Amino acid sequence: MYPVPPRPETYAATERMIGNWFSQRGDRAEWILASKVAGPGNGINHIRDGLLKHNRQHIVAALDDSLKRLQTDWIDLYQLHWPERSTNFFGKLGYQHAPQDLFTPLEETLEVLDEQVKAGKIRHIGLSNETPWGTMKFLQLAESRGWSRAVSIQNPYNLLNRSFEVGLAEIAIREQCGLLAYSPLAFGMLSGKYENGARPANGRLSLFSRFSRYSNPQTVAACSRYVKLARDHGLDPAQMALAFVTRQPFVTSNIIGATTLEQLDSNLASFDLKLSDELLAGIEAIHQDQPNPAP
Repeated sequence: MYPVPPRPETYAATERMIGNWFSQRGDRAEWILASKVAGPGNGINHIRDGLLKHNRQHIVAALDDSLKRLQTDWIDLYQLHWPERSTNFFGKLGYQHAPQDLFTPLEETLEVLDEQVKAGKIRHIGLSNETPWGTMKFLQLAESRGWSRAVSIQNPYNLLNRSFEVGLAEIAIREQCGLLAYSPLAFGMLSGKYENGARPANGRLSLFSRFSRYSNPQTVAACSRYVKLARDHGLDPAQMALAFVTRQPFVTSNIIGATTLEQLDSNLASFDLKLSDELLAGIEAIHQDQPNPAP
């Protein structure tokens, strides 16, 4: 769960809320709990007072703080939220190498995570917003050193951004490092609620205006075609978009988001939705014509 948009005053509130919930229910062992450790970024110095390296000191401190807030002895899946190094992610196209980019060696990062697994503080390691190079490097290090390996990668995947298919889908399947797909509705664009320039006050694009990759002209045009395709087939656009993500063989989990119980019920119903061959052909036709407008 994330407060939208994230703010310093709401940082870590989710973990505290979940921790209190676990404490009241007393059934922590029945749940799979995931959390993350952030990397460096702009405007997030409120996180761990800006100590955002993926080194031993910062990872251990972040994990211990999360365990305390969550009122638990272990986290089932602990993920690196994004790479410490510079990468072509978050809307960037093309990799620009920076020789002066100093980042914690991946060996140190994985070694300390492996130590936390052995200590029982975490059960599994996950990656997030990672590239093919980074994913394979972590997997190769785990194999060569006998350390715990990453079991998942949480990256964006939706009808408007299928870039995961290019370099990571094969890795996910062959290395059994499944995709936890986030933004399956592309910040709500694929629900159709932003059609014709609409801007609902509580919509993510209204609250997260800096995420322009979801509202550029190419994205808007492609999205309108996907929404029309769904409606032409008598389907809810959001359910079609979610069902497309869920059916992919490299997807382990589809991370849905909802602000109302009605949205939650609709999203959950998408898991039983079967997409016809004709509909899938229509999706591919749009994708071939307007590929990945919101990377």
